[in-house]
Order: sequence, then C-alpha cells, then structure tokens
Amino acid sequence: MSGLQLVNETFSNAKKRARLMPYFPVGYPDLAMSINVMEAIARAGADAIEVGVPFSDPLADGPTIQAATQIALENGTTLRICIKAVEELRQRGVTIPLILMSYVNPIMAYGLEAFVSDATQAGTSGFIVPDLPADEADEFQKLTEKYGAAFAHFLAPTSNESRIKLAASRARGFIYLISVTGVTGERDIVPADLKEFVQRVRRVASQPLAVGFGIGTPEKARAIGEIADGVIIGSRYISLVKEGGLDAVVKFTRDVRESLEK
Repeated sequence: MSGLQLVNETFSNAKKRARLMPYFPVGYPDLAMSINVMEAIARAGADAIEVGVPFSDPLADGPTIQAATQIALENGTTLRICIKAVEELRQRGVTIPLILMSYVNPIMAYGLEAFVSDATQAGTSGFIVPDLPADEADEFQKLTEKYGAAFAHFLAPTSNESRIKLAASRARGFIYLISVTGVTGERDIVPADLKEFVQRVRRVASQPLAVGFGIGTPEKARAIGEIADGVIIGSRYISLVKEGGLDAVVKFTRDVRESLEK
C-alpha cells in the first residue's frame, strides 16, 4: 500500500470521528526520547503522526515549537536523521501514517528527488512543507505523485478563493488548515470565523480537512473535531514531555482520543 493510500484509508471514516494527528519534532529533548514519544503516541491511539524536521527559522511555528526545534538542532538533528527516525518507527511496528513536516530549505539542500525517494523508502506516508506555496510546488508535487505519497497543502483564514481552489486541486491526502485566530473566551472554544473558514474550504475541496489550532485540551480537540476531519496537536505534546514524560503523553493521547469518540 502506498503512503497516499494509507492516508486515504486513515481518513475514510473521519465523518464518524475526527482523526487525531499529533505533531512532534525529531531530536527533542534528544533523538532517542523523540522516537520513544512518537512510538508511545502511536500505541496510545493516534491516527497519524506529523514527524517534525527542525529548522532554524520556523516561520509557521509558535514559541513552544521554536524552542523545542532549537534544542533539536543543537542536538545535531538533520533531515537525514529525521528520515532515519521514520525508518526506526516502522521497524518498531508503527503502522499509522507518518507525515514528514519540513521547511523547504533543508529539502532543497538534500535534493528534491533524493529526499522524496529516501523518505518514502524509509516509510514516510506523506509530506507537509509549510513555506512551499501550491503555485510553486509543481516539481515537488510531481515527485510525491511518482512515489505514491500524500502531499498536504496549507490554507489560512486569509487565503483567498483562488488560493483555496488551487490547494483543492493539488492536495493529496488532506488539507492542513491553520487558524491565525486565538480563542477569545473559554466558552467560545471554536471561534465563529474558524467554522466559517472550514465551511468555505469544504465548498471547494473534497479532501479531508485537518485543523491545527493551538489545541491543548481534550475538550478543545472535541470541539474542533466536530467541524474538521483531523485534529492536529503540537505544542501541548512538547510541554507534556517536559512536564511528565512518556506517561503524560500516553494519558493525554488516550484522553483526546476518547473525547473525539464521544
């Protein structure tokens, strides 16, 4: 089964329950622990994992992820090591989709085709490249199709209709929706403009929609899960590793998974 087929299969029943898609950076707090964390996340019930490639200028990331990726870089984490981490997770029996998330610079330095080829061979199911707009992604798009991988495109509430249509025509596997709007109050768990944004994309796109939204509690995950097909959680996992290690990661993953099943 190709990576894209695995991602499609994972989302095939997402109308019944949104998919839990944690993000975690390779190399934080060290290489061995990051692989252990991702294995624990998979075993605790996550549906897919975004495997983060640390980068020195992560424009799309908040302060928690930036600090963690800085530590990962200081630990010597490279793109090649991230590909090896995927391979290690597969060797440990992790079968869910593993999506490599990298900024474009490390990929260009590695070589586009070499990267897609090596990553898919290692067991990568798909790719997210936050700073590669859909209208500049032709070559990368063709390579992901050649190697049977998913390629998620980013959209933000500021994306205009033509950008949404372009992402809808190009994305394979799912579309990653980022919200630039914070939660304005505890009762207003999902801001109205996020719901409107999801509906706007749904009118055009047939792909599953996964939302990354600063989700830190099972309750928020459930609220997002009611309007989206996938719930992406990143910063909270980094904080959990710092606060409580693997036990905290496992408990939180189970709690979120349970909240999505209600």
